Amino acid sequence: MKQEFIDRLLTIVDKDNVLLDEPMSRHTTFRIGGNADVLVEISRDEIVDVIKLCCSENVPYTVLGNGSNVLVGDKGIRGVTISIGKRMSNITVVSDVIKAEAGALLSRAANFALNEKLSGMEFAAGIPGSVGGAVLMNAGAYGGEIKDILVSADVLTPEGVVKCYSCQDLDLSYRHSRIMDEGGIVLSAEFRLTVGDYDNIKSLMQDFNSRRIEKQPLNYPSAGSTFKRPKGYFAGKLIEDSNLRGYKVGGAMVSEKHCGFVINYENASANDVRVLMEDVSKKVYEDSNVRLEPEVRFIGEFE
Repeated sequence: MKQEFIDRLLTIVDKDNVLLDEPMSRHTTFRIGGNADVLVEISRDEIVDVIKLCCSENVPYTVLGNGSNVLVGDKGIRGVTISIGKRMSNITVVSDVIKAEAGALLSRAANFALNEKLSGMEFAAGIPGSVGGAVLMNAGAYGGEIKDILVSADVLTPEGVVKCYSCQDLDLSYRHSRIMDEGGIVLSAEFRLTVGDYDNIKSLMQDFNSRRIEKQPLNYPSAGSTFKRPKGYFAGKLIEDSNLRGYKVGGAMVSEKHCGFVINYENASANDVRVLMEDVSKKVYEDSNVRLEPEVRFIGEFE
């Protein structure tokens, strides 16, 4: 990375928020990944100017939220990694509508709703992602999805224009949105909830979290559910039926607690995870004639 580019970047973002040669294992829930050339912890006021700078200098950029649904390659990420996190995480409420910036954790937004005695976001309390990532992929759990409560989202388009999309505009479906097809960056989102009883909301959140703790391998680093749910099937059940519970490649393993999760069992590399996922997909297809698609996004350079 040229020093001239870094100098220009530092006129936009304070030096404390520009990290050089940053290990991405510190920024993903898998705790895996090589180094990013430059990682910028961004605010909403800065993001447009940083992207304009990257485009004008032909420097590639990658956008990262909470790092909970990604696998970063062992060779890291070239160019600039834009981290949408704590500097872009404000949450406010007006009546029954919560507005959250993209870097706010979904769990924090759900707890904010609880404290405001607003119901509808309970399903999201244990999802380990950010609001931006949740809108991007229409995150869901326990019968609830983002599309059920989303009013609108502010999106920075690839052309550098901020647009407000309604929920209908975003074409949300299972782990999909039009942003995934067209590109763009979620900046914030508004959710309409319903007034409820604090104790009832809290009880439902606790029930979901208890079920999550009971069934999911939360004591190991992972990216959450590794594969999308095939229509008419459950990925974990198909993997279990192929006798792959506990299957290992290097330090990566199909969780013995829940076969739908690939975990970083023992200092796994990104390549370990990738090869394991390929092996699992191949075996399930051979056994069940069902093709598993990754829910985890692959970012950066792999071996």
